[in-house]
Amino acid sequence: LELMRMSVAREHRGRGLAQALCREVLAFARARGYGSVVLSTSMVQVAAQRLYEGQGFRKVGASYPSLLGTLLNFQILRYRCELGDGT
Repeated sequence: LELMRMSVAREHRGRGLAQALCREVLAFARARGYGSVVLSTSMVQVAAQRLYEGQGFRKVGASYPSLLGTLLNFQILRYRCELGDGT
């Protein structure tokens, strides 16, 4: 399952909503038999990286989105969370 574009409005941040949303996505995927959840985020989204890593995601790769990204050393990071069998 791919998690795309998860966001919490600025005025609602800091209340644990992103953690709850992430847990819900993982529970949804697990309940439907998915083996893992994958996502991408940029290197400048440090808070997002901490959130995902805190939820069990592990960085599995990085790439440059374009030639300009390469020149600016701007990477897109790929993450994966293995769900296991739920036991």
